[in-house]
Amino acid sequence: MTSASRPLIVLASVIAALEAMCLLILAGVEVSTIDADRLSVAVTTAVFFCLYAGGLLTASVALWRLKGWSRGPIVLAQLIQLGVAWSFSGGATTWVAIVLAIPACVCLGLTLSPVTTRALYPELAE
Repeated sequence: MTSASRPLIVLASVIAALEAMCLLILAGVEVSTIDADRLSVAVTTAVFFCLYAGGLLTASVALWRLKGWSRGPIVLAQLIQLGVAWSFSGGATTWVAIVLAIPACVCLGLTLSPVTTRALYPELAE
């Protein structure tokens, strides 16, 4: 791995970890707002957010450790986030779309960059 690739990988890993932390916060908010009328929806949503965050955090740590398998889940999570961002575009929620899209695009660019590819898959660089 070159010295130039390490900061890119660390930044992509940190972005993905921060996204996982935001998902955990959303799970906590969901749990704190549970009421009897929507108990099952709130619980399943909170569980989903926790599982999603756990997977993303696991992939983030693996990316930090240069495990090649980590790239796929991180790319998938960013594509999902871009889809969610698109659903918020237009009107009063455009700011949400921007807040979601910027880190997803940055993380995608860093994770898919040729420098990161060479660091994660050194056998391909030969």
